[in-house]
Amino acid sequence: MDKANNRRTKILKLIKESGNPLSASFIAKELGVSRQVIVGDVAILRAAGHQIIATARGYLAEVSGNQHQHIWKIACQHTPEQTKDELYLLIDLGATVEDVIIEHEVYGELTGSLRLKSRYDVDIFIDQLNKSGAKLLSELTQGIHLHTISCRSKEHFNKIMIALKESGFLVNEG
Repeated sequence: MDKANNRRTKILKLIKESGNPLSASFIAKELGVSRQVIVGDVAILRAAGHQIIATARGYLAEVSGNQHQHIWKIACQHTPEQTKDELYLLIDLGATVEDVIIEHEVYGELTGSLRLKSRYDVDIFIDQLNKSGAKLLSELTQGIHLHTISCRSKEHFNKIMIALKESGFLVNEG
């Protein structure tokens, strides 16, 4: 096995064995290479069919048999300042926020993987946004966006929808 393939095998092992997201910088330090080498290797691994998810907190292995059996998409709209409140509401009601999706006028559908399961995850996400100066995807669409969420049951989902509606975060249907 050549050096690059050996390194990719180690990357895959690190990601699969970690229960938490691993940043490219962390993996690079572990393997004694640059962050950019890791980013390229992960792209090659993903292209080869390995289920690696890139989140704002780092790389995760796709886990089959999600504890949440029900997945829905919800349409939301709010200001950037309300993002933390919206995400906390979803997390506090027991949902996992899998991603954010917008419909871009040129690129079509753009999806950002989130995998937010706790307030801690939300805090890290918001902190990274603030430190980087990056904009939310929803800022490209006047706050309109979709989330894929997973939760325990249809009844659980209905409770989430009621709370979102009461909070004014759902896209107005009328």
